[in-house]
Amino acid sequence: MKKNNIVQQYCFFAMAVIAILMASCKAEKVLPVNEAAKDISGSWQVVRATRNGTDLTSIIDFSQFRINFKDGSYTMVNKLPFLVNNDGKFSLDDPQYPFKITFTANGAAAVSTPFTYPVVNGKRQLSITFSPGCPNNSYVYVLQKVN
Repeated sequence: MKKNNIVQQYCFFAMAVIAILMASCKAEKVLPVNEAAKDISGSWQVVRATRNGTDLTSIIDFSQFRINFKDGSYTMVNKLPFLVNNDGKFSLDDPQYPFKITFTANGAAAVSTPFTYPVVNGKRQLSITFSPGCPNNSYVYVLQKVN
């Protein structure tokens, strides 16, 4: 009789532990985090430039070139070979997760290009890939915001 009572107590204890464990396991609803819209407003300068994989930064003086983004418009200072020739409007394909930037120069058709927005060494950068005429030449400009 004593052995039967111990088995019953063991079974009761095991069932209580299982019930507690099942009651403590509830599904939590994970809400998606809203990513802030990317803001590229400001003045940007070229910190690295390549053409077909060849580094142009030490060959060409990019120090005076600036592209200024403000309120959906852009202006260029000391122009260099770029995706567009004139100032105009710009837009990102997705304000939160941009993968393309579209430039619409004044009086010209819209031109889109791949675009990345990484943080490198604690500073935000823009990486723009384009071919300004000859499809055999591919440029990559890495821009960094001017303080």
